[in-house]
Amino acid sequence: MPNGYLGKILWVNLTEETFQEENLPEELYRQYIGGYGLATKILYQNMPAKVDALSPEAILGFFPGLLTGTVAPLSGRFMVAGKSPLTGTWGDSNCGGYFGPEIKKCGYDAILFKGAAKTPKYITILDGEKQILDASELWGLDAVQTEEKLLEKYSRAQVASIGQSGEKLSLISGIVTDKARLAGRSGLGAVMGSKKLKAIVLKGNQSINVSDKNKLLESTKSYNESIQNATRGAVAAFRTMGTTFGNTISFQIGDTPCKNWGGTKEDFPDERLNKISGPELLKFKQKSYGCFSCPVQCGAIMKVPEANIEETHRPEYETCASFGHLLLNDDLVSIFAANDLCNRAGLDTISAGGTIAFAIECFENGLLSVDDTDGIELTWGNSNAIIEVLKKIITREGIGDLLADGCKIASEKIGKGSETYAIHALGQELGMHSPKYYKSMGASFAFDPTPGRHTTASLDMLAGGPLMKPNGLFDGFSLPEKFKRRGEDRSEAEKLIAGLWQSFNSLGLCEFLAFYLQYPLKELIKSIVGWDLSVNDLVKIGLRIQTLRQAFTLREGVDIINSKLSERTVSIDYLEDYKGYCEKMGWNPENGYPLKETLTNLNLDFVVKDLY
Repeated sequence: MPNGYLGKILWVNLTEETFQEENLPEELYRQYIGGYGLATKILYQNMPAKVDALSPEAILGFFPGLLTGTVAPLSGRFMVAGKSPLTGTWGDSNCGGYFGPEIKKCGYDAILFKGAAKTPKYITILDGEKQILDASELWGLDAVQTEEKLLEKYSRAQVASIGQSGEKLSLISGIVTDKARLAGRSGLGAVMGSKKLKAIVLKGNQSINVSDKNKLLESTKSYNESIQNATRGAVAAFRTMGTTFGNTISFQIGDTPCKNWGGTKEDFPDERLNKISGPELLKFKQKSYGCFSCPVQCGAIMKVPEANIEETHRPEYETCASFGHLLLNDDLVSIFAANDLCNRAGLDTISAGGTIAFAIECFENGLLSVDDTDGIELTWGNSNAIIEVLKKIITREGIGDLLADGCKIASEKIGKGSETYAIHALGQELGMHSPKYYKSMGASFAFDPTPGRHTTASLDMLAGGPLMKPNGLFDGFSLPEKFKRRGEDRSEAEKLIAGLWQSFNSLGLCEFLAFYLQYPLKELIKSIVGWDLSVNDLVKIGLRIQTLRQAFTLREGVDIINSKLSERTVSIDYLEDYKGYCEKMGWNPENGYPLKETLTNLNLDFVVKDLY
């Protein structure tokens, strides 16, 4: 048996109600690692081009990282992957909690779904026994109700499910685990809903072999002790307030957008900003929460009597920004309520908040009337109206049906110049980080194969962490000296970050790791899998993954080079940035197509016939 991975994936055909295991060769893991690296190869070669993302022919996969399920620190992530029904591009969404490791414990490096059930179903994999079961009694329940009901029947299992938004095929819906951890981006909850797949229930007993257990434990213990001893900096901030430590500072430095990306600091002054600060959220904390193998524990379980919420997870920075700053809303209780509603419905908070911001601006400018909004006075900072519209988006009733597929589709239906207020990249609302502050984020938002995500490889954001400190984040990795200036060095740095980041995600690592302490990456890979990989090796593998993600999006007919962001969001020529990046990647800077020579050098010859 191999080390670190299982060498086997599971196909579930929901039309035929069958299971099929497939063994994968070691070479595939060496070339694509795991997580969404493995996903790119499997989905690219198994899903027909230009298939409707909500059709039975579409494939939806769950992929833990290569290191996921081991004790390696911060390695508990998994990816959901498929074609995005929201953007028509390659779609993926990263999630933490405890579901990813359970996939490995069930004996698989991925679980993939194709076909579509005629009636609602859920699947169980329990100590090796696999079943497809009737989910009629679960259909219509929210994700928390679904998980609780399933855990009554299958104790100590891990559950991934969709809420009402996924059932109703909202294109901004995601997939929920641990009651509140969402694979929220790319609209993959709608793909799961289109297959009439309500939930996945996993409980396994498979152990993961490692190459050198003693070395693994030694490296893990050393890193975890360093984390525990850190009393300052990012580690301390994340441990205390999670991502919400950024609720005030990120806005003050110009990173957090407000008023649908059109506002300024004067629109949300400090006396309002401080009402939704990290310390204010802390007042509702009951206990800490952390994902599998995490020594930081940046999450928190909260109780909010003012919103009649007995237990919920702390809203992340992105949620606070999209339902706070972006809407000029300083009502913290309403942000808790919105977060809980989205978690239960399986709705992406970034897209939901961004779409409501669009609707408010349409209302403000007379493009939507009270008749259109079902009598709701949709104004900035009106927390009651925000919650009412959100409820309608979840149920797809009235104005909610118009907004449930995001701001781009809503603007196409409204017309009348409303596209001015729709802030998105190829249909996906932008993450809550401004390209005016992190300038490389403009090209990342516009042109990544999965557009609009703040978690994609973005040079300026990542260079703010220990990546550029003397000891570095990873031994053996450094950026060109003049990467902050436009030119050859900056383009090369963007390429290196893109390559490293794809491998990083494919290993199953938490992205916040990039802001902590030096991480023993090579040592962990060696002790778990037995491979001697340098950081340069990981960069090259990552470039293969990024290029194949790009090829998938191009094969779908997406004109990626003409993806345009609203002028509100950017301050530099992000297209010129992207062209420099393309040249370094070995892609045609005029259209983003990987050159034939590049495809050959990356062992992607099978792509040539599709793009040329």
